[in-house]
Amino acid sequence: MVEPKVALVTGASRGAGAGIARGFGEKGMTVYVTGRSTAPGLAHGWDGSVLPGTVAETAEAVTKAGGKGIPVVCDHSDDTQVAALFEQIEREQGRLDILVNNAAYMHRQLIEKKPFWEKELAAVGILDVGLRSAYVASWHAAKMMVRQGSGTIAFSSSFGASCYMHGPAYGAQKAGIDKFAHDMEHDLRDTGVRTFSIWMGPLVTERSAIARETNPEQYEGFIETAENPEFTGHIIYALATDPKGAALSGRTLIGAEVARDLGVTDRGKERPSYREMLGSPPEPNPAAVY
Repeated sequence: MVEPKVALVTGASRGAGAGIARGFGEKGMTVYVTGRSTAPGLAHGWDGSVLPGTVAETAEAVTKAGGKGIPVVCDHSDDTQVAALFEQIEREQGRLDILVNNAAYMHRQLIEKKPFWEKELAAVGILDVGLRSAYVASWHAAKMMVRQGSGTIAFSSSFGASCYMHGPAYGAQKAGIDKFAHDMEHDLRDTGVRTFSIWMGPLVTERSAIARETNPEQYEGFIETAENPEFTGHIIYALATDPKGAALSGRTLIGAEVARDLGVTDRGKERPSYREMLGSPPEPNPAAVY
């Protein structure tokens, strides 16, 4: 396996994406980080407060971590902007080793305890930026990776693909990207390109800190054992480089579990799985119908 040098993390102004990008930076990678935030104000927490974080700040953090961060303002609902992003990477680097599909629309009512029809219809936006956008980015990445004979396409997912979590739109998006990893592996088999979907546990992010304050009875226990988002970056890097990763391609993996198998820790700590509480990933189905 070619040692990965260049990564793209979508939706990396803050949260999981920013942490994954920093994790790649700690591995010395050149990391393109995308998002829409050029200044605080575009994203808000569950309580309406303005969230910090911009693509430039994440890129700077990647560089400080030991890599090279390159910010690209990109709206992943716009296919033209996404095409230009991949053209830029091709022009500047000539290759792409890891794509992490993380960009997703987070509606302000996502964690409200209401049935879906009592939330705004706009909550369905996660099926555009989150599901469709991941397909588009993977389409571009696959063309580059197949040509170079190596690469990894990863999806940041969650137990919401199995259990009820944040409502049907969120769950459908997570289940959908898990299926992307499964089916794209079939098409990419024998090309040297690996695919994975990673179920992350609760994360230490700007939004989760607010969730802890606004819904302490729901999130207090989870946050106590929450993962640093850089942990997922280290897991994906290991899956891209470890020979075991080839055998796991196409699978939906619980991050905490595969981390133990690969010898990856979260700043020296192992994290709980939540499998018994929240569900298990589906087993790969070998059937193929054309």
